[in-house]
Amino acid sequence: MPKTEVILTHNIIGLGGESDQVKVAAGYARNYLLPQGLAIPLTGANKRRIEALKQRRAAREADELNHMTELSRSLSKLIAVVAVKTGEDGKMFGSVTSGTIADQLKTQFDVSLDKKKIHLENPIRTLGEHEVELRLHHDVVTKLKVRVESSNPLPTPDQANAAGAEKAGAEHARTEKRGKRPQAAEAAPEKAEKPERKPKTKKGE
Repeated sequence: MPKTEVILTHNIIGLGGESDQVKVAAGYARNYLLPQGLAIPLTGANKRRIEALKQRRAAREADELNHMTELSRSLSKLIAVVAVKTGEDGKMFGSVTSGTIADQLKTQFDVSLDKKKIHLENPIRTLGEHEVELRLHHDVVTKLKVRVESSNPLPTPDQANAAGAEKAGAEHARTEKRGKRPQAAEAAPEKAEKPERKPKTKKGE
């Protein structure tokens, strides 16, 4: 694939910044970079623009540094709350990822942050408060507090004890009911005694 060399006039992630001379596929330069004004051909005349591009790049990078420094101060004071589903034992279903945290920053604080700047060695799998490292800039690193809460809160100890006692009482009542036999019907009243029959007397006695 033929290559061509261009001078970047804008910062392009993964490729370079203003004033960088880079080699790219000729079709990529012809169909995208040059028409979009993101680069200019590497010519003698254009080389004279490199110094101006370097100054523009320095100004952009300084502005980014200031912005990220201010953002780091703000984020370090925040607590992002993430609600998750849990089982009866309090264990989480699934985990909290950098993408989850980025979504909550946008939802709760209207802060748009690339999830690649949120550094997690491993996804969060436990409830509670966690400190997450944010790599906002190669010169700016800060911490964000993330509180993971259950969306179906576990009962308090008093509630748990009350529920346990209620359950035990119900179980005891069922057991007692199963063990109880119907009492024998009261004995029927004794039959009335039949009147004694008088012996028949023989005639002539």
